[in-house]
Amino acid sequence: MSTSLISQDWTHSHVFDEGNPLAERNTRRAVLLTAAMMVAEIVGGYMFNSMALLADGWHMSSHALALGLAVLAYGAARRYANDGRFAFGTWKIEVLGGYTSALFLAGVAALMLYESVQRLMSPATIHYDQAIAIAAVGLLVNLACAWLLKDGHHGHDHGHGHDHHHGHDHDHEHGSDLNLRSAYLHVVADAATSVLAIIALFGGKLWGAAWLDPVMGIVGAGLVAVWAYGLLRASGKVLLDAEMDAPVVAEIREVVAACPFKATITDLHVWRVGKGKYACILGIVTDTPATPSYFREALAIHEELVHVTVEVNRMPTVPAGANLA
Repeated sequence: MSTSLISQDWTHSHVFDEGNPLAERNTRRAVLLTAAMMVAEIVGGYMFNSMALLADGWHMSSHALALGLAVLAYGAARRYANDGRFAFGTWKIEVLGGYTSALFLAGVAALMLYESVQRLMSPATIHYDQAIAIAAVGLLVNLACAWLLKDGHHGHDHGHGHDHHHGHDHDHEHGSDLNLRSAYLHVVADAATSVLAIIALFGGKLWGAAWLDPVMGIVGAGLVAVWAYGLLRASGKVLLDAEMDAPVVAEIREVVAACPFKATITDLHVWRVGKGKYACILGIVTDTPATPSYFREALAIHEELVHVTVEVNRMPTVPAGANLA
């Protein structure tokens, strides 16, 4: 058999994730909207002396940076998709982008908390009408960005329903685009802090409760910190290949246990190589002359397993009446 025929029959691509073009395009649009509103809120916060508005503006600046990072991650993953240095593709560049965005989100929470506590201890006069107007426009921008990013998420899911095969539709974390999820969380966090800022400013204007402004900043900081933790946990789990509690691992064990002959798993490694897609290394000891192809075919019912390597070892046979002492 020629080398070319061997290559065609037995080699395969290691590009397991085809990216998310709609999300990338919409994230780029969200960056432009967010950057424009960021400038307006920071300038307005300084001019009208609103801590809630200023915190929202600086908060938005980190979001603009994080959204830009998400766009760069999509681009880098696409650019290096066929680079041989990446053993299992470039999808984790996107996950790394999501993880880094989560760190930015945690930094925003800390900055919001610091500034709000400082303002609570040293109150200042707030120009409510102007601050409310800018915060309202900021909220509209946030909602527009959230709609763009949600649309990108839906567009991706509709094209890849098989990622949630075999009853895993509930497992959002395993099928999700973590880079897009990080961008979406940034704009949703910003929308939430805009709502809190508006509530605080109205409370101060109508009832003279100026303390509401920094208190809402503290509440917003806590909310953002919770979201940052969740995203760090989800993306960190993928980056560290901590996937041995994924449902597909139990399914692999069930397939081997259902064999009509004795087969024991001696080695099993499972990790994610794409959105809802896994690679697997499986070591088996059996008392029959079963081949690796047999187990690969048995595992093929689980479409989320896109790269399976199987090693089969035969149990040593003991002649009848042999002395084992």
